[in-house]
Amino acid sequence: MSDTQQQSSATRPGGARGAEPPVGLDTVEHAASTPDVEQPWAELGLKPDEYANIREIIGRRPTIAELAMYSVMWSEHCSYKSSKIHFKLWGENTTDEMREKLLVGIGENAGVVDIGDGWAVTFKVESHNHPSYVEPYQGAATGVGGIIRDIMSMGARPIAVMDPLRFGNLHHPDTQRVLPGVVAGVGGYGNCIGLPNIGGEVVFDDCYQGNPLVNALCVGAMRVEDIHLAKASGVGNKVILFGARTGGDGIGGVSVLASETFDEGGPTKRPAVQVGDPFAEKVLIECCLDLYKAGVVDGIQDLGGAGLSCATSELASNGDGGMQVELDLVPLRDASLQPQEILMSESQERMMAVVEPKHLEQFMAITDKWDVEATVIGEVTDGDHLVITWHGEVIVDVPPRSVAHEGPTYDRPLARPAYLDQLNAVGAAELAKPESGEEIRAQLLTLLGSPNLCDKSWITDQYDRYVLGNTALAQPDDSGVVRVDEETGRGVAISTDCNSRFAKLDPYAGAQLALAEAYRNVATAGAAPLAVTDCLNFGSPEDPGVMWQFREAIRGIAEGCKFLGIPVTGGNVSFYNQTGDVAIHPTPVIGVLGVMDDVSKRSGSGFRSDDAHVYLLGTTRDELDGSEWAHVVHKHLGGLPPKVDLAAEQALGRVLVEAARTGVVEAAHDLSEGGLAIALAEACMRHGVGVTVDGLDRVGADAEGNPLDVFTALFSESSARALVAVPAGHAAEFEAMLGDVPHARIGVTGGRDLDIVGHFAVSVAEMKSAHEFTLPAVFGG
Repeated sequence: MSDTQQQSSATRPGGARGAEPPVGLDTVEHAASTPDVEQPWAELGLKPDEYANIREIIGRRPTIAELAMYSVMWSEHCSYKSSKIHFKLWGENTTDEMREKLLVGIGENAGVVDIGDGWAVTFKVESHNHPSYVEPYQGAATGVGGIIRDIMSMGARPIAVMDPLRFGNLHHPDTQRVLPGVVAGVGGYGNCIGLPNIGGEVVFDDCYQGNPLVNALCVGAMRVEDIHLAKASGVGNKVILFGARTGGDGIGGVSVLASETFDEGGPTKRPAVQVGDPFAEKVLIECCLDLYKAGVVDGIQDLGGAGLSCATSELASNGDGGMQVELDLVPLRDASLQPQEILMSESQERMMAVVEPKHLEQFMAITDKWDVEATVIGEVTDGDHLVITWHGEVIVDVPPRSVAHEGPTYDRPLARPAYLDQLNAVGAAELAKPESGEEIRAQLLTLLGSPNLCDKSWITDQYDRYVLGNTALAQPDDSGVVRVDEETGRGVAISTDCNSRFAKLDPYAGAQLALAEAYRNVATAGAAPLAVTDCLNFGSPEDPGVMWQFREAIRGIAEGCKFLGIPVTGGNVSFYNQTGDVAIHPTPVIGVLGVMDDVSKRSGSGFRSDDAHVYLLGTTRDELDGSEWAHVVHKHLGGLPPKVDLAAEQALGRVLVEAARTGVVEAAHDLSEGGLAIALAEACMRHGVGVTVDGLDRVGADAEGNPLDVFTALFSESSARALVAVPAGHAAEFEAMLGDVPHARIGVTGGRDLDIVGHFAVSVAEMKSAHEFTLPAVFGG
């Protein structure tokens, strides 16, 4: 028996191995002698040329285990084969200045940035869209669990989560099937682990009817010196699988589900969805942090998409040698699993570590302390291949880079969609606008009660936003703020945003508007924007129109980040979000992270006291195309999105951060969906403080230079704008900070009404009543 086998048996209960060797095992030797055996490559999602390429790489037909590994690792979800050709735009638009605070960038489990005082923060957003449609609760729960493991695999303690969610029509039966499970899964997993859910979005649009989007973000904190990477180096170092046992759930999982289009038949493939155990993950987090503290981990990788296939091939590929793994030593929940199923399983709450032999005993002592099962299943070799055996028989012998990093790359055709000319030609100017104050008032109340703008507490109250005691801001404020250093108060703010209607009208501008909104939301809290993560949700890459949308969105984000001076640290691409020929709107969700020296100086979004001066910062134009008003009142989408002005966003952000740092503002709220009207209403409802607005005539001008009419001034969705409340005693100091930032003092806080002088007034109580959401019975209402 080898040293590896002896170590393995010592760490398994009773020294038991996994399943018995199956009859007719497809070994490498057998594959070499039977080149003409038909294989199920098409059923595993491989194309004819991809299968031929695999045979060329390894010089023979693959074994069934090798075929399983290549199929999941070469899937769209894992290999980015349709998107990675466009990733060069990230590098081309990342300057040396942008890299100064970037400690770990694209290519690792998550990006890491330096936030000062020796602290580093890692954050990332990923999708779990298809699994959440098939099995809403477990799909969403394991999406949260997976992104948490990405964060802790970097060496960090997870400190908060967020969840950008998108569903179809609120009243559609399938939305009522999917939404309750997704929300329960997000809340259930995060709450059980004990992580605050500090923000996100809930958006409803018919385009997501067959393809809801469940994106999950996690942020973690660590000292700069504690960063860990996914690599297997050092000949003789042990490869250890620890955490939950491997089961039959999640076979094919996201690697397959996320790499094909749904047909019209509705949700299927439930066994492919992973099953999560948040309590096991909580223990795994604490175990990993103890392992890091003890300094016994040389390399580490979580087991998410593609499971063992991913962990073994990526660790070996990132290292400086080869790897040998004894697959029959893997602890199993189901002893009937075949080798290829073990390699494809995406069972949750598992990690893989590379450990020097001298640290092995201490590693095992720590996992024993936490009652986490750990098994040595292999070691790093001096070769250049990943070799996997099953009861002594070689079933995998491949170059690991060919599996993990050198999969197929497609330069798919791109073509500007034909629908755009017609869509862009008919804007909101064609729509009937309210003329009287009472009509405007009525439409304001209608918008406040609409699915996208109504009170979301019926969702967010299911999440614990304050567990751990470090949350400084959370929903419904503009961004989530969480303290990192309890001594100094240093912390971070994060916001995720995307208006997919803008992206549908113009994916380049729409992506930049999403970036700008997230940047602005972080700044309104008082945090200096520092870094970006993105979750790019699109239809089928085999559609040239979708690929054009995708390319334009990436170009918009990359060039926008270069202008703003903040790098993309990593993220996720989710293709095939369509049913039949109907794709979702392009939805590039952008997460921006900002840093604050002291979270006690954050700015909330609601008016807090009477007699504060209310300012509108930024330029308002006649920009109602793609607006929430057009969507809710007229069910219209057309025209061109608002103008992107990144220089204005940057100038606005500097003012907002400085104003919060010096304590001259008591509230700041960005203007986005619904424009100034909704921002005013939300600021009033937050703490029950009204406002008298008497300066609308100073809000913007039309193309001819004439003052905007009241309706347009209130509902335009021009970007680079914020609403700020300043105590009267600080007004002069605040105005001195503004410099060239356009601004108008439009009113003063006080009372219990939103009073648009000369036009209409509406009480805070009536707005709150309209804003409340009456749950359909299926949601528990």
